[in-house]
Amino acid sequence: MKRALAVAAVLSFFLGPLAWQALTSIWPEAELTRPLPRSLTLSSYAGLGGTFARAVLSSLVVAAGTTAVSLAVGASAAFAIAKLDFPGRRLLLGGALAISMFPPIATVGPLYLVLRAVGLRDSLAGLVLPYTTFALPLTLWLLTSFFQELPDELYRAARVDGCTPWQAFLHVFLPLSWPALATSAILVFIFSWNELLYALTFLSTPTKRTVPVAIALFAGEHVEPWGQIAAASVVATLPLAILTLLFQRRIVSGLTAGAVKE
Repeated sequence: MKRALAVAAVLSFFLGPLAWQALTSIWPEAELTRPLPRSLTLSSYAGLGGTFARAVLSSLVVAAGTTAVSLAVGASAAFAIAKLDFPGRRLLLGGALAISMFPPIATVGPLYLVLRAVGLRDSLAGLVLPYTTFALPLTLWLLTSFFQELPDELYRAARVDGCTPWQAFLHVFLPLSWPALATSAILVFIFSWNELLYALTFLSTPTKRTVPVAIALFAGEHVEPWGQIAAASVVATLPLAILTLLFQRRIVSGLTAGAVKE
């Protein structure tokens, strides 16, 4: 009984705000000051309009682009670190970890100047570049741990059969690494979808804004549209919640890869 009460309390603590947000999204705007609504409505969702739909599309493009670049670069680099013997591979992993420790606020100014200099400011491609910089260390560490778990005999057998290191990666190790690739893809996609600081700083055109920026700028000068803010938050959260629930075991297995040595 005590355990059930403790579990219920923990679930209420974490799920209570989400439930209240969902209720607020269907709460009539005129009744937000009441303890409970007398009726429910979907007008807040209908009021999101095409601007928010474009923000969802922009977030999808940026998140998908960041995920694709991170996996393409991270998978090959992780294979090289795990299976190839070259000087400085441990230093490379340490450097990737050091990059991920930089707080984003400390890099906004330099990145803004770089993107403006190369003509990528106020473009979705200009978001993919800094996002990839901070998503790559996560991808690299996850995939390196996974590749290290695969037997070295596979690589040696591929080399004996005449494969180059690149062919061994493409035809032997890459097909075996789909679980780790899926885990990395999900985590990078979630990071890119939720990022606010860079998107708010580097994008100025309203039609290019991502979902977090669109929600942050919903507030008017004199009115706070809480119903629409809650509806937009539900729309933005629902895909990630479904994705996480569907692949939660794979995410956990990917995060713990290499944690136990046999």
